Amino acid sequence: MEAKIIQIGNSLGITLSREVLSALGAGKGDMLTLTINPDGVRLSAYDAEKSRQIEAVRRVMRRRRHALRELAK
Repeated sequence: MEAKIIQIGNSLGITLSREVLSALGAGKGDMLTLTINPDGVRLSAYDAEKSRQIEAVRRVMRRRRHALRELAK
């Protein structure tokens, strides 16, 4: 499936087909999550609980980075 990059004001955006939106369970005004992976980018429906959990893990990782480095040895 293809998506075209378009100019939106001073930004760039992509258009998604109805089939893609349906597969995501998303519509106009909904939030989506982009995840960058080694093999590309993943687009999924926004999950507030999952985002909250990820942010909590990031805070712990920042706070305990020295201990995590020691554990990784």
